[in-house]
Amino acid sequence: MPAPEHLAVIIPARNEEQLLPACLASVATAVLMLEEQCGVPAAVTVVLDSCTDGSQDLVAGLQPDWAPELDLGMVAGSFGLVGAARAAGIAAQPQRSGLWISTTDADTVVPEDWLVRQYRLAGVGYGLILGTVVPDPADLSAEELAVWQLQHVLAEGHPYVHGANLGFSAAAYRRAGGFAPLAAHEDVDLVARIKETGTPWIATDQTRVITSGRRDGRAPEGFSQFLCQLLPR
Repeated sequence: MPAPEHLAVIIPARNEEQLLPACLASVATAVLMLEEQCGVPAAVTVVLDSCTDGSQDLVAGLQPDWAPELDLGMVAGSFGLVGAARAAGIAAQPQRSGLWISTTDADTVVPEDWLVRQYRLAGVGYGLILGTVVPDPADLSAEELAVWQLQHVLAEGHPYVHGANLGFSAAAYRRAGGFAPLAAHEDVDLVARIKETGTPWIATDQTRVITSGRRDGRAPEGFSQFLCQLLPR
């Protein structure tokens, strides 16, 4: 599998005006590092799903600051389901060969080499990359963080699937039929279908991201619900 020629970062958001700025700042840094080190462009698309806060105005206000060096776009609608929102963001990308899709969430901060590492793993033949996610330590007590760490082994070959840290070729995505319009576990569903097509894949801790440790998340049965079950108050 040749190295990607273009990358697209898809970020669904529902009323995320508080956390979206940090997410976008981290993604912008990752995009710049990708272009500097690998010479590959990346576009960023925020999918605004039924937003009633200032999320759309926030993205619109950032677009002039990003241009022309960085490509920041948005898709707005009432998708209602996170699977449908992710699918809409991908559908908005230009149809071209050599496209790689990276997905994260609006309450997540990615490392500066997030896209560089995905690009290099794709270049050695992987069509699907499963990254790890850790909760923001600032949102947990020391005891809660200790419980989390005891129950999670963050290493190569890990068993986790997170929509906040996925990467896959557009070709593999199409072969698998794309994101299903699911309210939860759309990431697990897609990954299972991509694997069924025989796409080479890797589960790695090299692309670890930090996600909000809040317990009032936007997606049912998402990361926040998992935290509630693991760390009851």
